[in-house]
Amino acid sequence: MKLVNDMIDPFLSIIGIGEDGITSLSDQARRCLRSASYIFGGKRHLKLANTLIRGQTEIWSSPIQKSINKIKFLKPKSVAILASGDPFWYGIGPLAIQSLSINDWQSFPTLSSYSLACNRLGWTGQTIETISLCGRALETLRPTLIPSRKIFILSENEYTPHIVKTYLKKWQIPYSLFYILEALGGPQEQIRSFSFTDPLPNIINPLNMIALKLNRFEGLPYCHGRKDSFFQHDGQLTKQYIRTATLSALQPYPGALLWDIGTGSGSIAIEWMLTHPSCKAIAIEPRHDRALRAMENAYNMGVPSLKIIEGKAPEALNNLPHPDAVFIGGGLTTPNLLETIWKNLHSYGQLVINSVTTESDQILFQAQHRWGGTINRLQIQRYEPLGAYHGFRPDRTITQYCVTHP
Repeated sequence: MKLVNDMIDPFLSIIGIGEDGITSLSDQARRCLRSASYIFGGKRHLKLANTLIRGQTEIWSSPIQKSINKIKFLKPKSVAILASGDPFWYGIGPLAIQSLSINDWQSFPTLSSYSLACNRLGWTGQTIETISLCGRALETLRPTLIPSRKIFILSENEYTPHIVKTYLKKWQIPYSLFYILEALGGPQEQIRSFSFTDPLPNIINPLNMIALKLNRFEGLPYCHGRKDSFFQHDGQLTKQYIRTATLSALQPYPGALLWDIGTGSGSIAIEWMLTHPSCKAIAIEPRHDRALRAMENAYNMGVPSLKIIEGKAPEALNNLPHPDAVFIGGGLTTPNLLETIWKNLHSYGQLVINSVTTESDQILFQAQHRWGGTINRLQIQRYEPLGAYHGFRPDRTITQYCVTHP
């Protein structure tokens, strides 16, 4: 058995500090701060802890990775990082310890803004959706907006509340309360609440977070197969029920990368990314108008990081990171396409192809003969008026090929 941090003095101390300054720091955190040869942090944090600092101070570089790299080269000299509240809650902690041993560092958190906000508002922490907009596109907020739920939003600056309110109006998201919580835990703490019709103040502390109490509305479901109406398209759309079966066949998991070839409206790639915040997708689309529409759908659905390449596979696949799954919704008859994909697909990766023509079906039969897998026919019938009566009208039959790369 190996004891973590047993008789080892870590060179890096990550110290959480609140708006009350050094008041809430533990004795051990104070000792580490006093003895540190180098102290990294933002201007505000360094000012809050100024009376305890003896070593050389350094303000975070831009990009911050430069400072992180420097810290690692300072070992074994004693280094301290000053961070907000809990360094491992939307903080610098995970980035700071990358490639470090667990015995290289120690952390001293204080109350996070999340804990303070829960206790100020009387909200139950485990029931609240939380998102940070610090350095993130505001569109990423969209999937976290759940009907009749409460949500915390970590603001990037004093403008964030106004931008959030603008987007809520654009998305037609109603709320009963809009809280702005400023400088929590410090002498300038202020909490203000606003109704849906109230204007927001012009002057807001840059250090703020937003708390929303949402009303009823049509949210983005937490499942595959969102309604077709969520996507703008010109008819080139994998329809809802076929999309459900396709995503199920693709087997998304956190952190996995999808190539969506012939993306059309982008619905498969978008739903793949909505499966988990860490899922990634690259969409290939030769038509300019469809590529633009797919990007617009990605923004509207809250996944602005969808990468769209305007081009034709397999040429457009050159130099792309290898995928964990590939979906082909168009262009299957292009020479060398399948061979290129198979060569790039990771082991245990999923290849799923939807076909609607007999020519494409023949390619699927040949692929199954070479690589194995399964071929299924998918058809949806819709109940519709038929003159004075009613009947079921079948949609176009889909032939679906699924195979796992060995």
